[in-house]
Amino acid sequence: MILRKMGKTGEEVSALGFGCMRLPTLQDGKIDLPEATKMLRFAIDNGVNYVDTAWGYHNGESEPFVGEALKDGYRERVHLATKLPSWLIKTREDMDHYLDEQLKRLQTDSIDFYLIHALNRRFWKNLKENDLFDFMDKALEQGKIKHIGFSFHDTLEVFKEIVDSYNWEFCQIQYNYVDLKYQAGAEGLRYTSEKNMGIVIMEPLRGGRLANRVPPEVADLWNSARKKRTPAQWALRWLWNDPEIGVVLSGMSNMEQVKENIETAKRAVPESLTPEELDLVAEVGRVYRSRTGVGCTGCNYCMPCPNNVFIPTAFEFYNVALMFDDAKEAKKNYNLFVKEENRASKCIECGKCEELCPQRIPIIEKLKEVKALLE
Repeated sequence: MILRKMGKTGEEVSALGFGCMRLPTLQDGKIDLPEATKMLRFAIDNGVNYVDTAWGYHNGESEPFVGEALKDGYRERVHLATKLPSWLIKTREDMDHYLDEQLKRLQTDSIDFYLIHALNRRFWKNLKENDLFDFMDKALEQGKIKHIGFSFHDTLEVFKEIVDSYNWEFCQIQYNYVDLKYQAGAEGLRYTSEKNMGIVIMEPLRGGRLANRVPPEVADLWNSARKKRTPAQWALRWLWNDPEIGVVLSGMSNMEQVKENIETAKRAVPESLTPEELDLVAEVGRVYRSRTGVGCTGCNYCMPCPNNVFIPTAFEFYNVALMFDDAKEAKKNYNLFVKEENRASKCIECGKCEELCPQRIPIIEKLKEVKALLE
């Protein structure tokens, strides 16, 4: 396994990290503990040394699973990462409470890489008001955590504000060859690299969609390559080609995925793809982006909507449905994660959003398309 430097932390991490959020499950939805343990230990035995979990993964079962699976000497062989559940924090005391509970769940005295989870403008404001900086300083001083970072889901503007606010050691962003300008994106990656922050990549396969739901025109492009690789291998190799990236997380669900990703990671040498191969990946990314139905960049100029419609969120689910030919999955997620009062159908056609949109999107008409497809 190739090791890569994690910025100012000084740690050497495996190119492939094991994300414990899509573990194999039984019919009742519980983690298949024997199989998941076998997979995680196999990965560690084959060089994976970064294990990522969080408070809420698998309905709260992931951290306790990891604590058990890392017994028998495996804990000492890995960098363990977990995250403060930002959305549950109401007071400064809550932060200490959750960290202490996580140490118990994970059966460890210290967490190597601790992240403030899923930061966005709202969570960030609340955490700062509740003395987040004091919490992080104290946790580091007490040795409960070794390195402090954050994971992120918002605009580039908010990302830069957060990066500049504290002496962060690393961050975790969603990034792949399709999402070059999504959330932190390529510009955010360079911004953190200039500050010598370690960089963790999540969603390298867009929740598996870049590997499993390949449109015919994309498949034709992959098949045209001289060097044959699976779609998952192309996506991972493209990320590992970037020397500024530390670890790429993969939420693996079966042993076959673990083995394939480990084999791919053995070739995770920076700047190893040819110009021809990089052009091919760029073209695939353009094809995916061309399949979207709304040219929304998520800038949020249209927000807040006077009638509380979550406009950029609605467009995001709509675009995913079209990009991957998967309206069924997008509809399920849309109705699961977007409250009824915030859905596209609540638009009253006041037109204020269209006056503010820098992309000049016909938002009212596009929201009707969202409603028709997803509601």
